Amino acid sequence: MRIACKIVVDADACPVKNEIVQAAAMFHVQVMMVASFDHRLTPHEGVEVVQVDRSDQSVDLFIANQIKADDILVTQDFGLAAIGLAKKAVVLSNRGQIYTEQTIDFLLDRRHEQAKMRRGGQRAKGPRAFLKKDRQIFLQSLTKVLSRLQENPGFEANRYMC
Repeated sequence: MRIACKIVVDADACPVKNEIVQAAAMFHVQVMMVASFDHRLTPHEGVEVVQVDRSDQSVDLFIANQIKADDILVTQDFGLAAIGLAKKAVVLSNRGQIYTEQTIDFLLDRRHEQAKMRRGGQRAKGPRAFLKKDRQIFLQSLTKVLSRLQENPGFEANRYMC
């Protein structure tokens, strides 16, 4: 059974592109990978590759204009995640976290506080290293969301916590 959504990927720095292609093939879902011209993307069957200009927000703006309700957005950008949620998309991080209205508010607030600290001269730790385990967790989360959408079209995954 084909799911009537697509997976839209903020592909510039996405480490789970292969896992997305794998899951999409299992569920017969279209994928749109969006990246700047600085990033080389490998075409696959069922994957639309969109290259946009190099400016800072080009990928985010393109995705914001393309994303629709019930699509699945994969991004590590909290601002883009908030836009996806506002458009009623299911939004996942590249580590498999499903963003919700509640979690995105906290994450945006924390990002703002960390930016203030950096402007004040303080250093903050970056994200931990991306491990093979993170790839597995992401694939499990995406597979769970796709299974639920297949079983129950209209399922609101952003209300569902993995």
